[in-house]
Amino acid sequence: MVSWLPAQCTFTYYPKPSISLRPSRGVALGRAVTLRCRGQHRNMRFLLYKDGNPNALQDVEPAGDVTRFPIRSVSRRDAGSYSCRYSTKSDPPVWSEPSDPVEVLFFYLLDMVTLHLTAGLPSGGVSLGGSVAVQCRAQCQGVRFVLNKEGRHFQPPAGDLAEFPISNVSRRDAGSYSCYYHHKWYPFIWSYPSDPVELVVAGEGPGSVSPIPAPHPAGPSGQRHVQGRKQAQAPRISGSGAQNSSGDAVILLVVGLILAEAYYSRPRGAPR
Repeated sequence: MVSWLPAQCTFTYYPKPSISLRPSRGVALGRAVTLRCRGQHRNMRFLLYKDGNPNALQDVEPAGDVTRFPIRSVSRRDAGSYSCRYSTKSDPPVWSEPSDPVEVLFFYLLDMVTLHLTAGLPSGGVSLGGSVAVQCRAQCQGVRFVLNKEGRHFQPPAGDLAEFPISNVSRRDAGSYSCYYHHKWYPFIWSYPSDPVELVVAGEGPGSVSPIPAPHPAGPSGQRHVQGRKQAQAPRISGSGAQNSSGDAVILLVVGLILAEAYYSRPRGAPR
C-alpha cells in the first residue's frame, strides 16, 4: 500500500486492479460484452468508470476478488474507455488506485456494396530480399486503416486507400494479413476484418508453412464471417518476381558439367 500524512489525515491506497473484456477483440452492435475487474483483496466494493468521469457507472460488492460488469446490448454510446477500482466497505473507505483503462470497440456491420475492405498482394512470388506491398481499400473517405499480422498492428495515414510496403522481405514476413478500418472521428467504431491474404516467401523449405490466420469475430448469427460472408480459407499468395530455386540449381549443375567435360576433353597444348 501507498500512504502519506497530510496534516492529521492518513490516506492509504490499495494496489490497482486489472480490467479485461469478454470478448476481447470487439463486439457487434446489439451483442453483449462483459467487463471483468479483478482486485487483490476479497469482500471489496468494485466501481466501474467510463472516459475519465469521476462518477461511477456501476458498483458491485462481490464475495470474492473478481466482479463482472455486463453490457447486454451494446450501442454506440457504450463505446469508450473504461476503468475500475475497489474500496473497503468501511466508513471512511480505503480505495485502490484506478486500473489501467481498457477500450470497448465494436464492429459495425455495413452493407458490403457500400463499404468493402480488401487486402491484396500481387500474383506471382516474393523471393527473399524482394519487395511487396499489402493494399487495403474502402469505398469511403476519411477512414484510418490498421493492418493486422498475427497480433501485430500497423497504421498508415487516413484515406480511402492504404499501402503497407514490405521491403527486403525475410521469412518472418510470411504469414496471414488482414485489414480493419474506422472513421477518424469515430475511433471506437470498427469495420469487420477483410478477407485474409497469406504471404508466402519463396525458397522456404518443406514444412515451413505460414501460420493460419486467427478466427474473425462472431457475427449476429453466431457464424464467423467477414462483411456478412462466411470466412474463407486464406489464399496462398506468393508476391512478384520469384523464380523456382530448385529449377535454377539443376540448370546451373548441367551447365557446369558441360563446361567441365569440354575443358578436360580438349587436346593437350590447345589454347585456353
